[in-house]
Amino acid sequence: MSARMQRTIAGPVSIEGVGLHTGEKGIMTFSPAPVGNGVRFVRVDLPGGPEVQVRPENAHFDPGAGRRTILQQNGVQIHTMEHVLSAVAGLGIDNLRIEVSSMEVPEGHDGSAEPIARALRSAGIVEQDRPVRHIKVTRPVRWREGGVELSAVPYQGFRITFTIEYDHPLIGVQTRSLEITPETFLSEIAPARTFVLERDLEALRQAGWIKGGRMESAIVVGRDGILNDEALRFPDEFVRHKILDLLGDLFILGGPLLGHVTAKRSGHQSHVAFVRRLKNSLPLPGRRAGGPPDEWDTTAIMDILPHRYPFLLVDRITALDEGKSIEAFKNVTINEPFFNGHFPGHPIMPAVLIVEAMAQVGGMLLLYSVDDPTTKLMYFMGIDNARFRRPVTPGDRIDFKLTLLKIKGRTSKMHGVAFVDGQLVAEADLMAAVVDRRTE
Repeated sequence: MSARMQRTIAGPVSIEGVGLHTGEKGIMTFSPAPVGNGVRFVRVDLPGGPEVQVRPENAHFDPGAGRRTILQQNGVQIHTMEHVLSAVAGLGIDNLRIEVSSMEVPEGHDGSAEPIARALRSAGIVEQDRPVRHIKVTRPVRWREGGVELSAVPYQGFRITFTIEYDHPLIGVQTRSLEITPETFLSEIAPARTFVLERDLEALRQAGWIKGGRMESAIVVGRDGILNDEALRFPDEFVRHKILDLLGDLFILGGPLLGHVTAKRSGHQSHVAFVRRLKNSLPLPGRRAGGPPDEWDTTAIMDILPHRYPFLLVDRITALDEGKSIEAFKNVTINEPFFNGHFPGHPIMPAVLIVEAMAQVGGMLLLYSVDDPTTKLMYFMGIDNARFRRPVTPGDRIDFKLTLLKIKGRTSKMHGVAFVDGQLVAEADLMAAVVDRRTE
């Protein structure tokens, strides 16, 4: 999959409706947002207009709210936003400000994502001046509990396969597998409506749910058939809507996913649990507790690079534009093992290890662009124009930036620079190849 540019909308657009569970009337306004902003909800009904960012650490687990997804940041909650996020993800929108006038996102339309997608498209979807950074499934990740199963495997693209099993003859067992693109989302997923079994309605009302529910806001499945005036839009509309829900819940990861996700009998709460598993299993930026959302900590780096102590020479990735450039740093301490012999009483970091650290940063850039980095290695092919301007000593922090100059097949050329306190200490042109990792 070739890199694309980030996207937002050209201008504001609003939707009025009713919260499905709370029954509260509200208005939701979508507005453009700058590059790197991500998707953020803004509670305009609260003092100061607090924001709730769409990120995995804000996914809120509430065992009493199994039929909705909840985000929470600093005590501020957003409920039932899964159809909104599904439309955002399906259309490939990366940066968006969503103002809501109540805790629950207002919908009150037909129980699908089509009205939301239509509103966003009417506002105009525009490209921005920075490439998107995909969240890449780099290794198999699985979650299983009580007959519910979710998994993700490396895949060059984004595909969802979903299986549902209901003991109702109209639904039964349904399976659907779809490549997720804006085109397939609009034609195959967005129109699919949420559904409920008539026998479950009273229990839902007793639990205080679906106060805003109407016959038009869901498919109601009776004992002998559909109770709605409108017939099914697809023969397998039920499983298609489950794909719609999962697509929205997966977007809580904070960006577009590359991988093949398979789900069986799952719902919103298991989706949230799976998002948490993905967050802790994949090399996601921002995994460090309390750290900036764009940084990659050492744990995430080691998910991609094979290097380990004492030869891992990268502490943190601070910026990564997939297929273009990368920025990182290494803190140099007196505890580095090479200082024992280089040199006693006059510790200096060997120039060859500065280049090695530079190459490891470049390796992170290259390996992140392949489907499954755990099956690949980066081999050095050559070093040209290497220059060393000043010594690096204990207490220094080396800041690296590598830019991809050329790539052909599995071989590439990068230009790297290294700075300490803003002063250039080294630079070089590096040639490298991505090769298969031997498994014997």
